[in-house]
Amino acid sequence: MIAVIDYGMGNLRSVQKALEIVGAKTKVTSRPADIKKCGKIVLPGVGAFGDAMKQLRRLGLVGPIKDAIAKGKPFLGLCLGLQLLFGTSSEAPGVRGLSILKGTVKKFKFRDDALKVPHMGWNEIRKNSRFEIRDSKLLDGIPDGSYMYFVHSYYVAPEDESIILTTTGYGNEFVSGISKDNIFGLQFHPEKSQKTGLRILENFVKM
Repeated sequence: MIAVIDYGMGNLRSVQKALEIVGAKTKVTSRPADIKKCGKIVLPGVGAFGDAMKQLRRLGLVGPIKDAIAKGKPFLGLCLGLQLLFGTSSEAPGVRGLSILKGTVKKFKFRDDALKVPHMGWNEIRKNSRFEIRDSKLLDGIPDGSYMYFVHSYYVAPEDESIILTTTGYGNEFVSGISKDNIFGLQFHPEKSQKTGLRILENFVKM
């Protein structure tokens, strides 16, 4: 069973439906007990970093999420759910994230509005060549340069570059996917990325 965490800020139904299409049994929940019982965790998210952390704390979900990850349960953070894994965000100065991964979250800034913010639409992901040496089960069967659907104004900047799974170009290269042990995070929306996105979710389900 996969727990899809409901903290009032996610595109939960589309994520749940996509997971079920690829064979998963899911439970949309905001209950710590369900997170404890389920074998895998998905943290979706659309909205603001500070508001999201406020909700997670209000619902008593920070501890259960950290405990699940520490016990080795596969965890997938999507969009804002990826960003929340880090310690800080320029979107919400003074607000601590989950701090499971070292690094911060930055906003896209371009001179003279050369590119629009948010970054919205289809863009390609490039696999980290250094990561290819290790197991990248999440991207099994995903060709390098595959196009995924993005909607975001912020991106993660990990301190440890070895956890970078994919990058994407938008002005400069930014991190669009991370992987560390049982922790996975994607800046794009696999549930909106057609067959290729569904394959990524299927890979997660099969872990």
